[in-house]
Amino acid sequence: MLEIRPSCENCNKALAYDSTEAMICTFECTFCSECVDGVLQKVCPNCGGDFAKRPIRPKALLEKYPASTEVIHKPVDIDAHLKRIKNR
Repeated sequence: MLEIRPSCENCNKALAYDSTEAMICTFECTFCSECVDGVLQKVCPNCGGDFAKRPIRPKALLEKYPASTEVIHKPVDIDAHLKRIKNR
């Protein structure tokens, strides 16, 4: 089950459970669409995979299956990330 993480790992922007800006990779690394499209160039800096829109958990299921409150904030070393992308 998805954790539905509360923020962008790079810029720490809040991403509510129903955010249409939340993007995840196959390991559920979570970033905002602005970081994904801009600085990350649609490549996950953690696993090298691509991104998809994070599904929105129906509000009626949040009590039984709450979204995570754990913030994972690991700003990306953009220069190193872009070098990895270039050398793929």
